[in-house]
Amino acid sequence: MVVGQLYHEMEVKVVARETWEPYGTLLLSKLAKESLSGLVEKSEVLEGDGGVGTKMKITLVPGYLDLGFTYYRVRFEIIEKGDDSSVIKTTVDYDVKEEAAANASYVNIEPMLKIAEATKKYLLENKAAKSAH
Repeated sequence: MVVGQLYHEMEVKVVARETWEPYGTLLLSKLAKESLSGLVEKSEVLEGDGGVGTKMKITLVPGYLDLGFTYYRVRFEIIEKGDDSSVIKTTVDYDVKEEAAANASYVNIEPMLKIAEATKKYLLENKAAKSAH
């Protein structure tokens, strides 16, 4: 078994509480579909209503299980950074069968970074709109 991890951190000039809002609601599913058009086969809520503990399944095309992966998880963490900013940490953890180890090169964090970018854009636009009122 080959086990691996990729991660990326992106700073957002919005407090962590506000940065969490899209991730803690069903808005994340909408942002994922919009930012990954053509890469998201389907998006569904498995459990919860968007609050803490909500589990969503975003099925990407093509399926990693077909390439020998036995585990593929994406995790988003929101980390407070100072009084007016936070960090979106995106982590991809995966396990791939030994005989398919070469397929680990297919692991790509870029689609998840597109979700983080879309979230950042949404947050900054909302922040600007609130400031204008």
